[in-house]
Amino acid sequence: MLAALVEQMKKTGLQAAAADHCYAGPEDVACDFCTGRNLKAIKSCLVCLASYCEKHLQPHYDSKTFKKHKLVEPNKNLQENICSKHDEVMKMFCRTDQKCICSLCLLDEHQGHDTVSAAAGRAERQRELEERRGNIQQRIQDREKDVKLLQQEVEAINHSADKTVEDSEKIFTQLIRLLQKRSSEVKQQIRSQQETKVSRVKDVEEKLQQEITELKRKDAELEQLSHTQDHNQFLLNYPSLPAPSESTHSSSINIRPLRHFEDVTAAVSELRDKLQDVLRDSWTNISLMVTEVDVLLSEPEPKTRAGFLKYSCEITLDPNTANTKLVLSEGNRKVTRMDQHQSYSSHPDRFTGSAQVLSRESLTGRCYWEVKWSGSVVNVSVTYKNISRAGRGKECLLGCNDKSWALVCQQNNFRFGHNSIWTNISGPGSSRIGVFLAHTAGLLSFYRVSETMTLLHRVQTTFTQPLLAGVWVGFTGDSAEFCKVK
Repeated sequence: MLAALVEQMKKTGLQAAAADHCYAGPEDVACDFCTGRNLKAIKSCLVCLASYCEKHLQPHYDSKTFKKHKLVEPNKNLQENICSKHDEVMKMFCRTDQKCICSLCLLDEHQGHDTVSAAAGRAERQRELEERRGNIQQRIQDREKDVKLLQQEVEAINHSADKTVEDSEKIFTQLIRLLQKRSSEVKQQIRSQQETKVSRVKDVEEKLQQEITELKRKDAELEQLSHTQDHNQFLLNYPSLPAPSESTHSSSINIRPLRHFEDVTAAVSELRDKLQDVLRDSWTNISLMVTEVDVLLSEPEPKTRAGFLKYSCEITLDPNTANTKLVLSEGNRKVTRMDQHQSYSSHPDRFTGSAQVLSRESLTGRCYWEVKWSGSVVNVSVTYKNISRAGRGKECLLGCNDKSWALVCQQNNFRFGHNSIWTNISGPGSSRIGVFLAHTAGLLSFYRVSETMTLLHRVQTTFTQPLLAGVWVGFTGDSAEFCKVK
């Protein structure tokens, strides 16, 4: 009997647990027809505007009265389908006001509006929704492709960086080993020469020591003879003493000033200085290559002046580069050509033959600046720092060599030049020139600046060094000013 009672209690407990599982919780939609504790609704009816548990939903399946009712997943917001003004089910959609309405609204404030059934309105919005979903899904696919490209780019960057580090370490190791080998060879040569020279000196020293010993022995004999009291004995023995042998060495050793291997030290020091210069120049290029590694994320060139101004940079001119016929003003932002030479001090960076001046600032990355010019002719340029400065040859003139790119501005026309190849540019003149540089991408563009930006000339190349901005001023009174742009 006790066992039967326990079994019965187990069954009752399981049934209670199952019932608890079916009761509606705070987050569930409750059945509107349950009395006492409400069970979870499993469907909602859009016609009845009520929700039903499994038991109370059964008539919707069994009775013909409910066959046309529309059942949906349980919905807590069924009352939102009731018109707040007329307390009627909203079965219409007003296209004019973009809202759901009831049949009485149609006769009231929505009279004469473009209306359709809620089902038709849903169908229209469903098509829009599908289009939007299609667009979103297409964007998702595009973004997933972009993500995949970026992941591939990360792998490529990591692979390239790892390989470059490995190759660089090998190359530097080879250089170190080469220097160590040369150091060892120099050391060996010095030691060999040291041994030879010391041996030679030692040989001379040994012979001199032998001669000294022999001379001391003869001196002792002569001294002994000099103390002989017997005159006859002295005269008898004196001729028998041998005369001293002729010395094979000069009476004095000519020692040069103490500069034995110091010239080797000077030569090694000179080599060190040359290597330091090479490493310094090469290191600038290596650092530039490292910092300007190109990736997929390069931005397109701006289209508007506001877009260019995001990359604006303030440029000042370097007085040490200015030709003596140029005067700088406006905080070294403006240059004017004069008739008389100016009293500038001598400097290796100064242009001696052409009326040119360069900027203080080195230009890398993305840069934009504007030059306002006046007069007859001005040359707006960029150049590598190692352009020649002395004389009037092509190697010094902006636009006439492979180190510089120049836009020649005149009242009625423009010309672009690089490496002495000049291209005429049609179109009206302009007193304000915008220059955009994307160093990594190898892009250089010149623009006519007015209400709009008009492209004059674009260069696509590979820049191997940082650039300097520069100008050439043609005639007395001509001027160019690097503008402060905001």
